[in-house]
Amino acid sequence: MEDPTLQNTEDWTEDSKAQHLYVKAYRIMLTARLLEEKLSVLKRSGKIVGGLFLGRGQEALSVALGVYLRRGDIYAPLIRDQAGRLAFGEGILDVLRTYLGSSLGSMRGRDGNVHRGRPKEGYYAMISHLGVMVSAVSGALMARRLRGEHGVLGATCIGDGGTSTGSFHEGLNVAAVEKLPLVVVVANNQYAYSTPNSRQFACNHLIDRALGYGVAGYRVCGNDLGDCLKVLHQATSAARAGHGPQLVLADLLRLAGHADHDDARYVTDAQKASPLGRDCLLLAREKLLRENNSTEEELNEWYEEINREIESTTTRVLREPAPDPQEERWSSLATNYLHAEE
Repeated sequence: MEDPTLQNTEDWTEDSKAQHLYVKAYRIMLTARLLEEKLSVLKRSGKIVGGLFLGRGQEALSVALGVYLRRGDIYAPLIRDQAGRLAFGEGILDVLRTYLGSSLGSMRGRDGNVHRGRPKEGYYAMISHLGVMVSAVSGALMARRLRGEHGVLGATCIGDGGTSTGSFHEGLNVAAVEKLPLVVVVANNQYAYSTPNSRQFACNHLIDRALGYGVAGYRVCGNDLGDCLKVLHQATSAARAGHGPQLVLADLLRLAGHADHDDARYVTDAQKASPLGRDCLLLAREKLLRENNSTEEELNEWYEEINREIESTTTRVLREPAPDPQEERWSSLATNYLHAEE
């Protein structure tokens, strides 16, 4: 959600606001990275069932979208958007409850990986079919419009491979025709699973497609937090101002396999050694130190503080009950069945 400390600060300079936001975004990125490292350990120890998709290398892009969303907006993240999820208001407790199958989590232990959310709060659970969330968010924005609600922003994320699907085309086309306040962020991590860009599309760059849909297009360096924050601010502001869908395409490199089972041997050494192969978290840390926005001591304290919270929360969740299939009422998650009478 939008940081309340960024509001009503007329005495601040624009530079100080930007610095404050950069520090906030870095902390969220660090939390996402450490949380996913813990999830990897839990997966290897057999505590997590199902796939594990890490956002390593994409945290800067993900958080840069999440920090500009407000309460009442609609957010549909993808598999590598842990940083954006945290920025939108998801807590460490809810993450661990979902992955570890606790019956006390938002999904009541029904799904052990990324399909989690709180739809009533505008936080949509991901649908695995690539491109579908563009249509889902567009439909939700149309519903809000028909109810007379204004000022709502819809945002979703997708990978470069997902832009080749019919669902992506249909969703973005409708959004463009209806001039919906939609921001679509494309993480071009150079591969659709293991298929390189050269086998996915023939245009010079994916951003060229924006013109064909009649939407605004932006290109951003996906591992540069400052660049991501600047461009996503422009895109979200334009969408809120009524300028229709905004397509943001980020060039980056996935620093892990497609999932925990993938060793990513198809990624070339040249790509790893290129500027895209640099870790966005390390780049952001270097900038904080270089520009004296934080000290080494502060950054180390944040690391220890976040790790302590993750460890204590993990211990708590591991003691919580799993759902009992004999007692579970298999109604829709939207049903307030907990207080319903027999």
